[in-house]
Amino acid sequence: MDDSAKIYLGIALMIVMIGMGLSLTTQDFKRIVLYPKAIILGMINQLVFLPLVAYVLISFLEIRPALAIGLMILAACPGGPTSNLITHLCKGDTALSVSLTAISSVLTLFTIPLILEWSVQYYSAQDTVIEINRLDIFKDLLLLSIIPIGVGMLIKHYKPSFADKMDKPVKIASALILLVLIVGLTVKERANIIPYFSEVGTSALALNLISLLLGFTTARLMGLNKQQSISISIESGIQNGTLAIGIAIGILHNSDYAIPAAVYSLTMFLTAFVLIGLTNWKKS
Repeated sequence: MDDSAKIYLGIALMIVMIGMGLSLTTQDFKRIVLYPKAIILGMINQLVFLPLVAYVLISFLEIRPALAIGLMILAACPGGPTSNLITHLCKGDTALSVSLTAISSVLTLFTIPLILEWSVQYYSAQDTVIEINRLDIFKDLLLLSIIPIGVGMLIKHYKPSFADKMDKPVKIASALILLVLIVGLTVKERANIIPYFSEVGTSALALNLISLLLGFTTARLMGLNKQQSISISIESGIQNGTLAIGIAIGILHNSDYAIPAAVYSLTMFLTAFVLIGLTNWKKS
């Protein structure tokens, strides 16, 4: 990736994260006290179960190292603003979804470097050894995630009417940015895209469906209501593909690592449309 492309990617990621911040206030973080069970269970699904499911799928499906690393990168990422929009459209608990996204965005700042370092060393051990500077990853994630979210929250605090007006357009822009990144990767790897789908398509779809089902099932078993269960399910199954692609290309400088995120993004949008249709059909 050339320098101009890296700049465009960084700007795109910042727009997505600022958009997330536009829908957040300090009250969202206080919900961890109001909904401790839902928050804790959501974090367990997001930070523990999801990477474990990815690891098991990689082991059973024998995915080659570069794509295995890409799938683990994806599993390490938080839900992102798209999950909030989909939760809202699926009649879930939007406030819980926003809180889970906000908290996971902070926590994954610390867990992503750990999973990245382990994944690269574990899966590429027989090929090449890649040195990972955790401080650089921390710094890049801070610049791409936490600071832009903080900017969005400041705008929300001082200019609430503007933030409310921009919330929907920025969410649409976020989806379009992800689409552009996916199309760009598809064009760049057009000669290999069918083999990539054959290699990682099954694992991406399986990760998506299992995480959705696991999130909903564990929430119901723990006595959470249907709306909260929907939120946890979607937060578990709708990953921040934009951030995963940004980490793969912008930080690790390997487009192969981004392929699982691109494939997963396509499959998760398809399953999301089905979920939106089912939940709204049942409500009607």
